[in-house]
Amino acid sequence: MTTLFTVLVIFVFVALLVVFYQMQKRHVKFSNRVFAGLGAGIIFGGILQLLLGNGSKIITQAMEWIGIVGNGYISLLQMLVMPLVFISIVGAFTKMKSSKKLGKISANVLVTLLATTAIAALIGIVAVMVFGLDGATFTKGAAETARIKELAERQSMVQNFSIPQQILSFIPSNVFADFAGTRPTSTIGVVIFAAFVGIAFLGVRRKAPKEAEFFANLIDSLYKIVMRIVTLVLRLTPYGVFALMTNVLATSDFEAIVNLGKFILASYSALIVVLLIHSVILLGVKVNPVTFFKKAFPALSFAFTSRSSAGTLPMNIETQTKALGVDEATANFAGSFGISIGQNGCAGVYPAMLATIVAPTVGIDVFDLKFIVMLIAIVTISSFGVAGVGGGATFASLIVLGAMNLPVAIVGLVISVEPMIDMARTAVNVSGSMVAGVVTSERIHELDRDILRDENASIEVNS
Repeated sequence: MTTLFTVLVIFVFVALLVVFYQMQKRHVKFSNRVFAGLGAGIIFGGILQLLLGNGSKIITQAMEWIGIVGNGYISLLQMLVMPLVFISIVGAFTKMKSSKKLGKISANVLVTLLATTAIAALIGIVAVMVFGLDGATFTKGAAETARIKELAERQSMVQNFSIPQQILSFIPSNVFADFAGTRPTSTIGVVIFAAFVGIAFLGVRRKAPKEAEFFANLIDSLYKIVMRIVTLVLRLTPYGVFALMTNVLATSDFEAIVNLGKFILASYSALIVVLLIHSVILLGVKVNPVTFFKKAFPALSFAFTSRSSAGTLPMNIETQTKALGVDEATANFAGSFGISIGQNGCAGVYPAMLATIVAPTVGIDVFDLKFIVMLIAIVTISSFGVAGVGGGATFASLIVLGAMNLPVAIVGLVISVEPMIDMARTAVNVSGSMVAGVVTSERIHELDRDILRDENASIEVNS
């Protein structure tokens, strides 16, 4: 009977995929198809959870097949990350008419990302205090115990990992290994290498313009090919979002969600406040936050369901340039930097919350200004090099907790609700990088407000 019901679940899933395909053939607006996939995944996954319950063998077997669509889509997006990061940053240099803007773009993007991360860390600290979670203890089950043991092994990788050593780890010693993603900081390694290539191009352009023009044309051709591949992959977004959301809802532990409800509520409250801060920043550069979030919603909703900032990079850059009016150079810098530096959710709010929760258990007064300032500083510095894929928040938390000499068990105790919180964290990460792009583009006077105001300017994928 188990096999029969599994086949039935898969049959319904495939039938819904066919519905999405028919919507595509009828040229239904891309964003509407994405939202339909999001809603269908929530309903279908929720029904499976309510009918079969957490840990059901039927759900486990069905999700293995459904994961081919969801995880396969994420893999295709991640396949594009390293080449897209490299080509985007080098392309940003070749598209610059004047190298004078290079410093302004990179400085503004980095300052915005790091400043919002510092603010996000403070918001996380305040959220723990407001909800009275400082010193809170959580239930330790079998899954949590196993997770804590695993984290103890991972902590050995970052134990006694000083800030200078962390900074040194960003520098690529083997760029080919970084292109293969062999290190947690591989993405920022590729960013640094691409920056060196771009700076070298600017030097060659001054001394040998003919050779520089050939290189620029080559990069432009590669960029167009990569973006064409991006377009092909993005066509699969409604199917991928549907599969990913189905998996999240069907495999969630509702009992654990209830037990850790206060922590979830505090986390989402903090993340929503960060989005409000993003709105205030946008108002500061005379950009309507409603317009921004309306146009950014397709990318943010995908980030929410996929739980991958890196996987959202193609949609991130496309949204900035085609819907928000950000110039290409700034969008490429902001999008690429945003997946490895200054992630507001994973590297800002979350580590700060966990550190504040566990600090009282070792006799630290979380209301002490010295503790707050030190924690914000460590969180901000540690936000460099956090991988924009699943597990980035855990890596950031281990570094922060280790640097503050705090126990890491807290990271394992919240494993049951990790997927639910990670969805919102990832959306906040992507929002932060887009805000950095808009703010920077405005400051260098390159923001195209006609595109920003155009309601029809949005992410669309040709059927």
